[in-house]
Amino acid sequence: MSALFTPHQLGPLTLPNRIVMAPLTRNRAGAGNVPTELMAEYYGQRAEAGLIVAEATQVCPEGQGYEATPGIHSDAQIAGWKRVTDTVHARGGRIFLQLWHVGRVSHVSLQPNGQKPVAPSAIRADTKTFVGGEFVDVSEPRALELQEIPGIVAAYRTGAANAIAAGFDGVEIHGANGYLLDQFLRDGSNRRDDLYGGSIENRARLMLQVAQAVAGEIGPRRTGIRLSPVTPANDARDSNPQPLFEYVVEQLDRLDLVYIHLIEGQTGGDRNFGAGFDYGALRRRFRGSWIVNNGYSAEMAEAAIGSGYADLVAFGRSFISNPDLVTRLRRRAPLAKANRATFYGGGAEGYTDYPTLEAAE
Repeated sequence: MSALFTPHQLGPLTLPNRIVMAPLTRNRAGAGNVPTELMAEYYGQRAEAGLIVAEATQVCPEGQGYEATPGIHSDAQIAGWKRVTDTVHARGGRIFLQLWHVGRVSHVSLQPNGQKPVAPSAIRADTKTFVGGEFVDVSEPRALELQEIPGIVAAYRTGAANAIAAGFDGVEIHGANGYLLDQFLRDGSNRRDDLYGGSIENRARLMLQVAQAVAGEIGPRRTGIRLSPVTPANDARDSNPQPLFEYVVEQLDRLDLVYIHLIEGQTGGDRNFGAGFDYGALRRRFRGSWIVNNGYSAEMAEAAIGSGYADLVAFGRSFISNPDLVTRLRRRAPLAKANRATFYGGGAEGYTDYPTLEAAE
């Protein structure tokens, strides 16, 4: 049997296979950024994944960066997510929620009272966001005041507690792709001169405080984190990422988190971007489960697991158009192609209407 289809123990969960559904922003939340019945069906269709990591979900209103993305900070949102987790569990699946604060990757039209987005420093990102059905430039942010930072940590802690109340099996902290925690990490976006800026230790402080708070709230064996050491996504830049991420992973290991989910190369793009980076040096610093991501074929995934480099492999876009991706990979069947025009926003088209292999046959 292929290594991809062997069980793996992830904290208290026994995963039936090594295939993870990566978090995918689809912009289909309802009014009040509440998860819908359509979202419950979408995730339920993909329950054969060893683990589903549900899409990035803002922990507070200020954490929103794109229209129609779900939250986990209101009673209605918790109830909406409970429908999702109930559906996934009824179909035999396991599901984590990705906790998100976008920081500067936002637009004033999405912020409470039209205020500026927050960031480590008042530096606008050279990137776009999704507003009014189209991609527009992000707004100029303001720097977080020192006294505001404990509130950010508290929002993640509350978001984690709300996720468990909504029936999730655990959470993944979004520390990747140029969003708030990643913005604090990198010297290209963090020019602070206080406890949260300057040295590697200071720039990593917020991420580690969030990880400690979340693990303290729901348990480290239900807490994972996603990192993207070299990606340029959302204007993420650092002058020397190798020692930065080696330090971060060493400190996360001390917290006994259940996994690190690592994006290799350019998010959703060139795996060889930042080719000199030593991912193995990170792997050797972490004792928990290691999830790899970005452009993995079935053969690459089997090699990564078979060699012991990875414990699990996350697939993203192939899960969009292949709800039964695990079955297709097991049978070495062809994969359906996704319609990019329906990735963001809309209804069932390009979301829940992709047929399974059985239905297609």
